[in-house]
Amino acid sequence: MRRRLLALLALLAAGLALVPAGPAFAGTRIKDIATLKGVRDNQLFGYGLVTGLQGTGDTLRNAQFTEQSLQSLLDRLGINVRDARLRTRNIAAVMVTADLPPYTGTGSRIDVTVTSLGDATSLRGGTLLMTPLTGGDGLVYAAAQGPLAVSGFSVQGQAEQLTQGVPTAGRIPNGALIEREVPGAFRELPELVFELKNPDFKTATLVADAINAWSLGRFRRRIANARDQRSVVVLRSRGETQTRLVAEIGDLTIQPDVPARVVVDQRTGTVVIGRNVQISTVAVTHGNLTVRVTETPEVSQPGPFSRGETAVVPRTEVAAREEQGKLAIIGGSDLQTLVRGLNSVGLKPTDIIAILQAVKTAGALQAELVVQ
Repeated sequence: MRRRLLALLALLAAGLALVPAGPAFAGTRIKDIATLKGVRDNQLFGYGLVTGLQGTGDTLRNAQFTEQSLQSLLDRLGINVRDARLRTRNIAAVMVTADLPPYTGTGSRIDVTVTSLGDATSLRGGTLLMTPLTGGDGLVYAAAQGPLAVSGFSVQGQAEQLTQGVPTAGRIPNGALIEREVPGAFRELPELVFELKNPDFKTATLVADAINAWSLGRFRRRIANARDQRSVVVLRSRGETQTRLVAEIGDLTIQPDVPARVVVDQRTGTVVIGRNVQISTVAVTHGNLTVRVTETPEVSQPGPFSRGETAVVPRTEVAAREEQGKLAIIGGSDLQTLVRGLNSVGLKPTDIIAILQAVKTAGALQAELVVQ
């Protein structure tokens, strides 16, 4: 019995040793909060035609650009239809967009998004004809073509219509072929600069300190310097390739600092309170006044054998009710205390928005209030 107990304790200790401690592994990777300057996507777009639709394409009378595009396409194929009145409904004019990843070589494929430009009701079952995709400089970087994948659908009868999703937009996985590379290479970057997605002086300093602590053990020198609240400059190392250097730096973890901020969306009633938000001690009460106006018109019927006329007599009832408001003292140094104080008043999201705006006006909200 004693041996079994000792064996069980040994297994339990081994299992606990394999479980990492929370604070030691808490943190965010640098690659998740910063991007490398100069390494970015490039946006491409183009105009094309989708064919093979089941009568859900553009009406050529209403979308004249679709008819002109079809005529130009047939002219290039040696078919003259300039004087003919086209009646087809299985073609649609579309805009094609795509994001060209950095340092993508010729012959690679990327996904494209296709959206209707005319009055087509659905692109389901269509095929995009070869469409050149140009960049901001006017040069063609890719060509898109292929069958569309449309998730939405639309069904219509004589008295009812059912639409789910967006049937006039779709995607083509690997639908564009890269024909031209973007000038520049990763090894030609003049310097390695990590730009924070949420600029902050303290976060930039933490990133530089984490990189320097790692570089002291690896290269015996400091290689990072926080230039400002957005960018951290990293010196190149002679004994390390640039790709491996960026990869190892991206896996370093820090605890980013965020400013005290409260975001309020009045349309949806959403309130997001940051971790560092504090409220000075204040007393808050909130009550609602409800006024209800009810119209109950009555019909006045004249007596028999009289010459009177039937008339509608208005009847209006007005009632006012004011709910009792709770007086609560709100104030705290952390998010849990703040939320507990707001919940003690028993408020709805719209009421919390009004309370936060009033507390900000009183100067007790020690945070930035962003109203959307």
